[in-house]
Amino acid sequence: MTAKTVLITGATSGIGAHTARLLLDRGHRVAVTGRSETRLKAFLDETGHPDRLLGLIADAADWQATQSAVTRTVEHFGALHAAVANAGFTSSDQHRSAGTTLSDGDPALWPPMILTNVLGPALLARATLPHLEATGGRLVIIGSVVGLKNSPGNLYSATKWAVTGLAENLRMHATTRGIGVTLVNPGMIDTPFWEEGSVPSFALPPGPIAEAICFALDQPAGVDLNTMTIRPIGQPV
Repeated sequence: MTAKTVLITGATSGIGAHTARLLLDRGHRVAVTGRSETRLKAFLDETGHPDRLLGLIADAADWQATQSAVTRTVEHFGALHAAVANAGFTSSDQHRSAGTTLSDGDPALWPPMILTNVLGPALLARATLPHLEATGGRLVIIGSVVGLKNSPGNLYSATKWAVTGLAENLRMHATTRGIGVTLVNPGMIDTPFWEEGSVPSFALPPGPIAEAICFALDQPAGVDLNTMTIRPIGQPV
């Protein structure tokens, strides 16, 4: 694909970081957001390409921060061709809240997970749609296999079902404005989502998901690739 400007939320590790590096390797301009200044600086220093990589401190669940990140990206690079709603609530708190059920989880830990996983992509869409319309661009939303298949009492799964609905809702709206929307549903991936020692042996590395995102961004004009589900061999659900 010709050189594009891509904004990726929550891109200092995991799928987002791999996607940013892959895009940079292919000659694109990339803006990445993160909540931790220390982790963001480490990612920028490690990744290089200072002329084509912009780092921004932003919480995906905060409207003003998201709007500012989009504005600064466009001001810095001149346009926005794609955005990837990748930020997720994947700290150890998520394992305590989402890894348990609605009957025994800690309700105090649920709001940040719901806001990041559900509100975050909606805010990114709101901030980026005018710019993506100007370039005929694409919004990529990272969902999950658990947004396609339920598990008992799992609130994290419920947030990803909301993302599945949001992606289709956005597609119906954005396609009339010349914007593509792609939902990418990873299965079990070896990322910081997992607590140490709990990664399934068959989990995929983040690389194949990053390749899938780039494949979506590489679609020719007029083609809207809407949903990709990517499981590792060995994952039955």
